[in-house]
Amino acid sequence: MRKERGRKPRKKVCTFCAEKIATVDYKEASRLKRYITERGKMLPRRISGNCAKHQRQLTTAVKRARIMALLPFTIE
Repeated sequence: MRKERGRKPRKKVCTFCAEKIATVDYKEASRLKRYITERGKMLPRRISGNCAKHQRQLTTAVKRARIMALLPFTIE
């Protein structure tokens, strides 16, 4: 696929800012699953569209959820 000239892609909106969520909670595993690939890796900020503040909170929440066995480390 080629990029069309003169056309910018739409900026992704942070879902946490849009829903007015102040802090990302590690106990909400269903919400965190959206930001993990099927291999178990975290999605980067440029793909997920999160702001820097919420992306940092998201990474710590995913790591905590993995330690508490709410999310898997890897999927084979």
